Amino acid sequence: MGKESILGTRTLCGQRLSNGFMQLSQAPGPTIMWPYTVTIPESIFHNVSRPTRYAGNEWNSVVKDWDSASLRFALCYPDVYEVGTSNLAIPILYELLNALPEVLAERVYPPWVDMEEQLRQRALALFSLETRHALHEFDVLAFSFGYELTYTNALTVLDLGGIPLLREERTTRHPIVIAGGSAVSNPEPMSDFIDAFFIGEVEGSISVLVEVLKENRGDRVRLLSALACVPGVYVPSLYRALSGGSASVIPVGDALHTVQRQLLPSLPPSPSRPVVPFLEAVHDYGSIEIQRGCTRGCRFCQAGMIYRPVRSRSRAEIVASAEEMVKNCGYSELSLLSLSSSDYPDMEELVTELAPVCHRSNVALSVPSLRLGPESVRLLETLPGRRGASFTFAPEAGTERLRRAINKNVTEDDIFTTLEALLQGGWSKLKLYFMIGLPTETPDDVAGIADLIRRIAGVDRGLRINVSVNLLVPKAHTPSQWDAQDTPEEAEAKIEVLRKGLRLDRVKLSWSDARTSQLEAALSRGDRRVGTAILRAWKLGARFDAWGERFSYGIWETAFQESGLTLAEFANRARQDDEALPWDHIDMGVTRRFLLSEKARMQAVVQTGDCRTDRCNACGIEALYAACPTQAGQASTGP
Repeated sequence: MGKESILGTRTLCGQRLSNGFMQLSQAPGPTIMWPYTVTIPESIFHNVSRPTRYAGNEWNSVVKDWDSASLRFALCYPDVYEVGTSNLAIPILYELLNALPEVLAERVYPPWVDMEEQLRQRALALFSLETRHALHEFDVLAFSFGYELTYTNALTVLDLGGIPLLREERTTRHPIVIAGGSAVSNPEPMSDFIDAFFIGEVEGSISVLVEVLKENRGDRVRLLSALACVPGVYVPSLYRALSGGSASVIPVGDALHTVQRQLLPSLPPSPSRPVVPFLEAVHDYGSIEIQRGCTRGCRFCQAGMIYRPVRSRSRAEIVASAEEMVKNCGYSELSLLSLSSSDYPDMEELVTELAPVCHRSNVALSVPSLRLGPESVRLLETLPGRRGASFTFAPEAGTERLRRAINKNVTEDDIFTTLEALLQGGWSKLKLYFMIGLPTETPDDVAGIADLIRRIAGVDRGLRINVSVNLLVPKAHTPSQWDAQDTPEEAEAKIEVLRKGLRLDRVKLSWSDARTSQLEAALSRGDRRVGTAILRAWKLGARFDAWGERFSYGIWETAFQESGLTLAEFANRARQDDEALPWDHIDMGVTRRFLLSEKARMQAVVQTGDCRTDRCNACGIEALYAACPTQAGQASTGP
């Protein structure tokens, strides 16, 4: 193929580990030569942006002997390298799978459009970063779907990897395509392309999945049937859609009527040796998940519903993870991740215990997702290596009435006492997040956003304020799943109200594209028919739809029309309370009865307390927690 690529063979410096594979690092070690199966002409890298996206050989990447592995996984977060390397799911799976002696896990990300063009022109397959094997050589291709606007990128990965796009066209010689992540809480829009979905937290099921994949690898039909018997696995080929355009799917044969989300009674150790990317990632820091789940009960928030119950890691475990992360990765900042970090028990004590670790290595510590309150300001002021003077929080709505309706328990007093603490601490920049299109919203609520910002700006003339406004995307498994989304025209009219109301020198207003939000709503609430539109949009050139410069509303509008559908019927239509929904066969733990109750309380503007400090709200997670097979014999702590 012309002159040899620098990627055809590489010299890897690293340390041979006890389980027989090479752990790449910056430490001195033996020099080895490792062969690769895909030779990339050097000229390609002169014709693409950021060629190091495709280089591999990063610090902490793992290269195992291909021929010695009995099961080979390619792991993919379907967005460009800088975004994909910031995803938490991939490092967890990468570490768990590569810890198994006979299993190999490598990574792949969708190539940017210039690299896709180069690969197609030269008839080259998309390859893994670790060993340059084409994707069709793997046994399993596993996607993590965290955002619906990455769906077309997954089709690019399949096509360039030499794997048929449609699951029904694959044979035993093709990899099994699996997907997980928060977006698969409604798997139907991607059910034409994915062989099996894993619903929930996969960490506790890795060994079972690996054994099923090994034992049934020679017979695709038998393998899919065996996978369907694994708790939490949804195999769409074993279900069929009802006729007449119904959203419902029903099982064929012995398939379960309902697939239950899998969850862990306690969190496993956080990844301590994640791959450190060559390029600056979107999240360019070491991430430590300190707890999972949230029971604050914001009625628009899918994560708060589907990740219940709250489970926290111990302070000792977090400190140990921080020490390992600092030693193994060289990051200058660590971030403690949680849906609601203020709810972590003894957060101040945790920061105190982490301070020596950070000071020894000159590492900064950040704690996002804090609640409004002077105590949050005081906590941030104690963080090691505090940088800048910007504070971020999310009131979500401009009036106290609407915040009560959505169960965002933030009062005016919370906002202004926090502001006073910020100004006393010398903070000079404030970033505020709001939403429009929330259920029960009135024109006064929209105007209330501008009024609140003007009052905040009036407290101190030196304060600079960035205001970000997003259109609500009603998501599956939330109390707002039945609500209509604002049309793009309705959303744009509300943005115009805010533009006119916030013509202040020290206030910068930004907002999401309403048409992008409409597509997200259609993909997140779609049924099996939407798969036809996804495929058509991809064929028309849809790529990286989450990127503003790449998004084409016209492509998607055409794709839905040519599929006999419209975006509006999935995004902008309200559902009846008793209507069949495309995700009814997916049990995420919170019951329909609870969600309808919360919808009624939203309409009545009645708040619901946090069940960790108030009474149990009977959301349903207790029953799932006790019944989940991976929790057999475990005592439930409730939500």
